[in-house]
Amino acid sequence: MGIANVLSLLCGVALFLYGMSVMGDGLKRVAGNKLEVILWRLSSTPLKGVLLGFGVTAAIQSSSATTIMVIGFVNSGMMKGVQSIPIILGANVGTSVTGWLLCLSLLGGGGGWVSLFSTATITAAVAIAGTLLRMVSKSSTKKHVGDILLGFAVLMFGMSAMSDAVLPLKESAKFRELLLLFDNPILGILVGAAFTAVLQSASAAVGILQALSMTGAITAEAAVPIIMGIAIGASVPVLLGAIGAGPTGRRTSLVYLFINVLGTAICLIPYFIANALLPESVRHGAVGPVELALINSGFRVLSTVALLPFINGLRRLAHRLVKDRPEDLVQQAMIDKLEERFVAHPALAIEQSKIVIAKMADTTQENLLRALKLLSKWSDAEYAAVERLENQVDTYEDKLGTYLVKVNRQELDPEQNKEISKFLHCISDIERISDHAMNLAEVAREIAEKKVTFSREAQRELNALVAAVEEIVGLAMGAFEEENVKEAYRVEPLEEMIDMLCDELKLHHVNRVQAGECTLDQGFVFNDLLTNLERVADHCSNIAVAMIELEIGAFDTHEYLSSLRDVHADSFDRYFEHYKNKYDLEKGDFSTGVYDLSRAESSPRSAARVAAPAAVSSSREP
Repeated sequence: MGIANVLSLLCGVALFLYGMSVMGDGLKRVAGNKLEVILWRLSSTPLKGVLLGFGVTAAIQSSSATTIMVIGFVNSGMMKGVQSIPIILGANVGTSVTGWLLCLSLLGGGGGWVSLFSTATITAAVAIAGTLLRMVSKSSTKKHVGDILLGFAVLMFGMSAMSDAVLPLKESAKFRELLLLFDNPILGILVGAAFTAVLQSASAAVGILQALSMTGAITAEAAVPIIMGIAIGASVPVLLGAIGAGPTGRRTSLVYLFINVLGTAICLIPYFIANALLPESVRHGAVGPVELALINSGFRVLSTVALLPFINGLRRLAHRLVKDRPEDLVQQAMIDKLEERFVAHPALAIEQSKIVIAKMADTTQENLLRALKLLSKWSDAEYAAVERLENQVDTYEDKLGTYLVKVNRQELDPEQNKEISKFLHCISDIERISDHAMNLAEVAREIAEKKVTFSREAQRELNALVAAVEEIVGLAMGAFEEENVKEAYRVEPLEEMIDMLCDELKLHHVNRVQAGECTLDQGFVFNDLLTNLERVADHCSNIAVAMIELEIGAFDTHEYLSSLRDVHADSFDRYFEHYKNKYDLEKGDFSTGVYDLSRAESSPRSAARVAAPAAVSSSREP
């Protein structure tokens, strides 16, 4: 086997992987979001979960992709860990369907009309149909069907290329001697696992093994351990996909590994028994693509059936190895307060909701402070923490929104009705503040990666704006948690001042760009910062306004804001002047800044805050 054959083999592998990817992506696009919805909804019983995992994986041709989707659902709290295990078991069986599709390459070996069903003919017909659909059709669905057909054609062509590339090995004595080493089952498992870990695809590994089997050099005794190893190696992309996921997501990825390792251990027992009982002629007899597809499917079905009764055991094992983070335990304890039995007792449900919303507000404020800290001191770990807290806030909003709507259906007195309305008004704004914290963290990453620096004046102005935003968040969250309407009246004047400050900063930055003191790249980043900080202030205003509206019995935000100066002219003007003087760019010294956390920490319900330095360090030079 020369260099040309090796290159042909690698080309075939590349085409195989690409075709499988195109076909899977096309199937997902034809289904839209239905695959994800199906996975989420139809997993109520273990048997349904197995059938579901099998069906979805057979369609998208990747057990890894199915499992990674499931990890996403488990990580987001949409699916319980115990629900994911049957789906993974089914996905393991579903991935063996690819091996049967590859057996089509055996068709059409003879002449005459039989040649119409040859691999080359089928591949050509599918490719032509796919190309016509892709180029002529105006419907996006038909175009995606064309992608599926083209992906299948490329996959089959890649398989043919692999088979042709390894044909010279049929006459190689050295190759046969090498394969005899795989009669050792442990070595065969290790080789199969390593090979699949490199390829990142069990289907591709089985395909290459099927191509090699056409040389007549693969024996049954060697094939079984390699296929077992391929199953174990397929866990690598899933484990990599779980990096950055929460404990529940990491447990799900470990379950995938456990299923394949334990399935291999279980199936080794009948393998050794068969080796002891079967004659040497059978054990050392050559196997082809069909036999390999049968072995692959049989192994996966047997391991699934054997492990299905032990779903809870697999879950407990994963829990022992991956412990919950303290913050995850706190979050779960908070969510557990939203007890379904309290829905029929609104007074209790409202009190429990109040505690959870307070925690949500604390988490949001902490997240914003962490994001602002990243602007001056980038840290991958801190960025991951912001992302994690953002996911927590999203979970709080989802659980609270669902719970409060249920409580709102009960018979409520006017005071309870007012409380529920306030909560429903405010949780979305609290969640949006956390979204903007995530946006600010993204801007911080861009600043760090592109090494963006600002002029001294730009730094000073940003420090002033950040200080004002930090204060308005502390005011709004403190007023909300402590139900202090008097404090809420201070928010809108500060928000008005922040809007004016943002307009002033934008004008100054345009002048600096025009004068050549700042570049356009700096301008884009600067504007992103201003936009997100201004939006944070807007959501703080929404929270305060909702509190005041409900207190005074008004429910028209625009009407309230327009009449605010008339109704509370003295207090509004007094607060506005106070903040205008406090954050006056001409008078204030904002060359450095320290977050004032005293107000945020004054709340008895507040969690530990993140002590952060100035948002934009003054050490940056133009």
